[in-house]
Amino acid sequence: MTILDRLSRLLRANVNDLIGKAEDPTKIIDQTLLDMREAYGEARTEVAGAMAQAAKLQREADTNSKLADEYGQKAESALRAGSEDLAREALRRKQNYTDLAAGFSAQITTTGSTVDSLKTQLRALEAKIDEMESRRQLLAARAQTAQASDTLEKASGFDKAGGAMSAFDDMERKVADMEDRNSASAQLRDENDIDAQLKNLGRDKTLDEELAALKAKVSGEPKV
Repeated sequence: MTILDRLSRLLRANVNDLIGKAEDPTKIIDQTLLDMREAYGEARTEVAGAMAQAAKLQREADTNSKLADEYGQKAESALRAGSEDLAREALRRKQNYTDLAAGFSAQITTTGSTVDSLKTQLRALEAKIDEMESRRQLLAARAQTAQASDTLEKASGFDKAGGAMSAFDDMERKVADMEDRNSASAQLRDENDIDAQLKNLGRDKTLDEELAALKAKVSGEPKV
């Protein structure tokens, strides 16, 4: 599994945990960036370790190659001195160091490929962090806008029955009912006033008639 695979699993787990806790989206973004920076630091350490291992392997390969050359020269010197057995032993040791040098060289090739791959992944992770950094403000702004819209939605009552807007509508209907009742009461009062006036008019006419009759009666009587 590559560095990015491991880090991707880790980051997804952390983000899913935050989302599961219904955290603020902005906090999720910031925490994700923090995790990515920490992961980048760990990846750099791993890459640095691989590079150090490659350097160590190169030193071992160079050392064994040098020793092989030295024992080759010693074998030649021993043979010139007439010591064939000593020359044979020197050649045996030369072969051992040559084999070791070849083994280290082969490992260097494998490690070098791994280091190159790790460096590529590290650069990819670094680019991803830069991308996230550049998008952070936009994502945070979008999250803030979405949060504000959600708050407004809840305040207006559009997201549930009996919300603030529903309560407002109910109150408006109650006020309208009160106004209708007041209007009806005023109308009834006015009608009652008219009836009273009509009754008074009838009563006044009766009084006038009685007064006229009384006057006629009085004026027709002989004076004493």
